[in-house]
Amino acid sequence: MASRRFAETTRVPVSQSRGEIEKMLSRHKCQQFGTAVDYIALKARVQFTANQRIVRFVVTLPDPKKVRDVEQEERRIWRSLLLVIKAKLEAVATGIATFEEEFLAHIVMPNDKTVAELILPQIAESYSTGRMPLALGPKSDED
Repeated sequence: MASRRFAETTRVPVSQSRGEIEKMLSRHKCQQFGTAVDYIALKARVQFTANQRIVRFVVTLPDPKKVRDVEQEERRIWRSLLLVIKAKLEAVATGIATFEEEFLAHIVMPNDKTVAELILPQIAESYSTGRMPLALGPKSDED
């Protein structure tokens, strides 16, 4: 039996999901927030500032050459993104986790890369070599 994916039959328009994300970020006192879409690169982004941190979620949009119902898949992706961000904000608001614990992988560092982009290759190398990863980088441009 094939497993079902969250929101795979949703009829909620993408514009509504994007609007719900922005309203939710506003309610949680996030600043400098917005959503964006790049149909050439097939990427969508949600970015906001909270707790003196920039947070960025980037998701891959369906490729019209590979996906039969692109609009449906796009609606599913945006509903899923809404759910993920909402769950993380609620976990923080409830005290289940700290902001940094919930959003760590998506925090944007001063070099415009997320923590995940910086650490995931080091984790892979650490597992393949059995050695702990090096530091994420120099403390400043002078180091």
